[in-house]
Amino acid sequence: MKPFVYTAQAGRVVFRADVWSTLKPEVAQLGAGKAMVLCTPRQRALAERALEVLEELGAGIHDQAIMHVPVDAVQKAVKAVKEAGAGCVVALGGGSTIGLAKAMALEAALPILAVPTTYSGSEMTSIYGITEGGVKKTGKDPRALPRTVIYDPSLSLHLPLGISVVSGLNAMAHAAEGLYAQDGNPLLSLLSEDGIRAMTSGLRRLSQQPQDVQARSECLYGAWLCGIVLGSAGMSLHHKLCHTLGGSFNLPHAETHAVILPHAMAYNAAAAPEAMHRISRALGQPDTPAPTALYELAKSLNAPLALRDLGMLGSDLDRAADIAAAKPYWNPRPIDRDGIRSLLQAAYEGLAPGEFR
Repeated sequence: MKPFVYTAQAGRVVFRADVWSTLKPEVAQLGAGKAMVLCTPRQRALAERALEVLEELGAGIHDQAIMHVPVDAVQKAVKAVKEAGAGCVVALGGGSTIGLAKAMALEAALPILAVPTTYSGSEMTSIYGITEGGVKKTGKDPRALPRTVIYDPSLSLHLPLGISVVSGLNAMAHAAEGLYAQDGNPLLSLLSEDGIRAMTSGLRRLSQQPQDVQARSECLYGAWLCGIVLGSAGMSLHHKLCHTLGGSFNLPHAETHAVILPHAMAYNAAAAPEAMHRISRALGQPDTPAPTALYELAKSLNAPLALRDLGMLGSDLDRAADIAAAKPYWNPRPIDRDGIRSLLQAAYEGLAPGEFR
């Protein structure tokens, strides 16, 4: 076994139905006073319910979370929290809302209680991302790690199937890259494989019955495991490409992950055979190459397969390749600008993974 180092991250996780009976005592346990509830405009009704159950511990609602966490949105949110006299935030929503909370924590030292309603996994990490001047900058900071996470499967019952699918594939990307991460370890490999297995099973069941609470629970469990991996191991080419496409070209976050992942895996397959074997096994297709098995799963779930369907312009592919190759993350296969450009072309057209040179 190769040498490894594993550092566990502090944090409290509550997994149960009925977040509304749990939220107020969990906010009180933070010991930070009143909480501002963060959300997107679409989830205002949920935030109002949260504010109602918080009673005297609620400081108000800020419903301006948006994709990729623009720096001006962070400044507006911090101002709103200060004006409301809040000492902590409840991030109610998906990656955009939790990402905003993380940026606020860095700016104003605000503890976070996260209540995820998607499967992004962001709530289990100290990774943050802020977009400024058309470039998304990412980093890690312990202050960005939510102090408490409440997982309630019932909150995702009304998540549209299409969003559930791309959110789940986004979570699986964390586990896939964790399996070949430079700083991976045996525990993270176990979490990665079981996270992919649970998410695959849950998404297949949801495609048949979107209101299946047990399927939602399985997806949320998988998202939790994949999120732990994201927070504990360095990410590679896939995440670099997605940050580039999101921050510089404003492509939707989860959908971009869903499109890129099979192609990034194909790029790395020969350099990470054990990881690919474990991914194929977790996908329930042990005799199929992992990139192909994932692509077929995404196709069967009606996930987007082509960057052009997300609004990417073919004329921007060269610039995207240049940005991604300029400051690459560590990757099991050396980063080659021409190889990345070919990968992006295949993803742009929606080809099966590996159909590029």
